[in-house]
Order: sequence, then structure tokens, then C-alpha cells
Amino acid sequence: MKIDIIVPNAGESISQVELARWLVANGSWVEKDQELAEIDSDKATLSISASQAGIITILVEDGTTLEPGKIIGNINTTLKPPESKPEVAPSQLTDDSAKKTVSEVSMPKGNNDAEAVLHHTQNAPTVVVSPQARRLLDEKAISLPDTTHNRPNKRITAKDVLQAISYQVQQGTQAMPTAQSDIRTENRQKMSTLRRKLSERLVAVKNQTAMLTSFQEVDMSAVLAIRKKYQKDFLDAHGVKLGLMAFFTKAVTLATRWYPQVNGRIEDDHIVLPDYVDVGIAVSTPKGLVVPVVRNAQNLTIAQIEQKIADLAQKARNNKISIQDISGGTISITNGGVFGSMLSTPLINPPQSAILGIHNITDRPVAIDGKVEIRPMMYIALSYDHRIIDGRESVGFLIKIKEFIEEPNKLLWDGSDPIQKLLDLQ
Repeated sequence: MKIDIIVPNAGESISQVELARWLVANGSWVEKDQELAEIDSDKATLSISASQAGIITILVEDGTTLEPGKIIGNINTTLKPPESKPEVAPSQLTDDSAKKTVSEVSMPKGNNDAEAVLHHTQNAPTVVVSPQARRLLDEKAISLPDTTHNRPNKRITAKDVLQAISYQVQQGTQAMPTAQSDIRTENRQKMSTLRRKLSERLVAVKNQTAMLTSFQEVDMSAVLAIRKKYQKDFLDAHGVKLGLMAFFTKAVTLATRWYPQVNGRIEDDHIVLPDYVDVGIAVSTPKGLVVPVVRNAQNLTIAQIEQKIADLAQKARNNKISIQDISGGTISITNGGVFGSMLSTPLINPPQSAILGIHNITDRPVAIDGKVEIRPMMYIALSYDHRIIDGRESVGFLIKIKEFIEEPNKLLWDGSDPIQKLLDLQ
């Protein structure tokens, strides 16, 4: 019995996806629930898993653009697993294992290494050529064995080609090349669907919104003191570390009560102001920026927010994020400080109207009650769509964030001063 492997539905608005890569080799044995391939949509990378165990047949190559519902392979469930160890897909080989495959399986020693590049027999393994090696081959007019299978198990590097040229020089058939240090190479990679869509959206933001950015600085002393004092207890109690993002997320949910426009969006000719706050947390992944959403953040505690952020970030980096995880969002936060950024102007994530950027913490001299003190300071930035948010709202919003971070006890009182609450002044 053969079971078709079908491209899943990646979301209502997504009509095309790209087969990013196969995680298994053609003709190999796969187990039930084993991940078979990764699919790139314009929002996230999704994985396809085996519904049954069997021998896989691949029908569509990596990099192919497909529609949801397309059959890309099948699994023969009537065959038995091979006695030998299943073949490893090339994308799963480490550099060491790839070198081992070449040296132990197909590459003889000495000058025969060069001959292995230049000549082949009928039973020789197929080869894959690195971009640097391909450039040298084209420049020096050296031929390689024909590739007979789309799953290579041998890799030819620039070093191998240079050895081959050296061998030809010894035989008097090739001019000596320039030194390897003089070789100028380029690596051309096709943009993923996610990266292409991200590029389009970034350009669209600049062209379709009236984006401005306001800045403020925040004294991080209070929050850092809380983290230092309670980090171990927090980790023991909740299983995650106490970070900065949860404090800023909580502060954002409260600040939107005073400035709801920051949490709003333009829809047709209307301004939509949700009574909930779904905060998008920008996460950098190897394939690009992903913004998973913490939903109903206004109802969550610091610990619950931290746990949710940790879970979403792990899923994003492991390509386990779902379309539901990244859909929606009313406002976003991005943390350039993890990369050392001191200041930036983050781009809005449409259809949202604002994004808060937090940055690196540095010790700087500041004036405190007429005296100069060294404090851990952070610049924060709010990029906003001026069509819906005025300067007064943007600056007021940042001042509220500053107030809540510098006085974290207000986060316990829905943004109110606890002493004023005690004295019935609010």
C-alpha cells in the first residue's frame, strides 16, 4: 500500500509554498511521525511528517514552488525495513561526516585523489561540487564524472580541484594555477519564500505607512535588581529564566489603556481599537524574522508571559511554529539588544500600527537629584503609523513604559501608584 505525501494547507491567504528541503533520502526507510521535509510559506516554515512507516519515494525536488494539496512523494508501507542503517540525507551530514564519506568510500590516497576528480568508472559514486570548486572547474576546463543520482554521497571541494590541477601539471596537460589565496569566489543562494515575503513586506511598510519613530531612555536598575534577587527562585518555580521581555510586554499591555491608538489598526476607512492586547514577539531564526504572538497578554502574569515567550521562541527556532502561532497580533516588540544594538528604528509589522524596540543596556552617567550617578540605561524606540497615532500618543506611550519599568511595583496595581491607591488618590 502506498500513502501519498501531500503539501499541507499553510493558511487561508497562502496559495503557494516552497519545498525547502527533504530531510530524508529517496528510497530510505522512514518511521511513523518522522519528519520528512520542510515547507516554506510566506509566514513560517512548516514540517511534513510520515503518517506511516515504510520506504519513501520522492517525486518533487527541493526548491520547487507548489500549491497546497500537491503530492510530493509517497510511502510504501508493504515493504520491510532494510537490514542496513538507513541512508542519511545530504542536508543532515556534518562537515566531518561528509569528509568521512568521501575519504573512506570513494577517495583513494596520494595522487589518486586527483585522478578520482578527473576520472570515474561505471560504479563510481555520484558527486556534489561546492560553488568554489565549480568555479575552478569552469575556469580551468576540467571535467567531472556525470551525476547519476539526485542524492549525492561525495563532495568535491576547491582543494580537490587544485590537487587535480596539480596532477595535470605533473602530467604536462595543464598550466599551474594561481595560489589558492588569490581565488575569489561567491556563493549564490536562492531566497526562501519566507525571506522573499519578508522583503516585500518591509518595502511595503515604508511605502504604505506614514512611519515615524520616537525615542526615550529608561533606567533599568529596578528590573535588574529584581532579576538578580529572584532569578533562582523564579527558575525553580516556573522552569524558565526571568528575562526583560516579560516586563516590557506587561508594561505594553498596561500602557495601551492610556493610549489605545497604539494598539489599534486601520481597516478600510475605519480605525479598529481592540479591547485585548495580542503582543507579537520578534524572533530571529536562521531563515529570517518570525513574529509569534502572545495572545491576551493583558490577562497574563509575568511568569505566564515568560513561559509563553520561551515556548514560542523555541518553536520558531526549531521550525515548529504554526500559522496560528504567528497570525494576528495588535502590537509588536523587538529586542535588538540581544545582538548588541544600542539604538534602532524598528519597522512596523502590518496591519499593526506600532512596534516597540528595546535595546542594549549600558552603564552611563545620568543626573539623579542634582548628582551624577552611573546607571544601567536603555534606549527604547516606538515606530508608529502617523495616520492613526499622533506624536502626543507616541511620546506619552513611551513615558508610560518608562514609568512602569523604572517602578515595577506599579505593574501589580494595573499601572497605578500603590501609595496613591492606599491613600485613595486614584
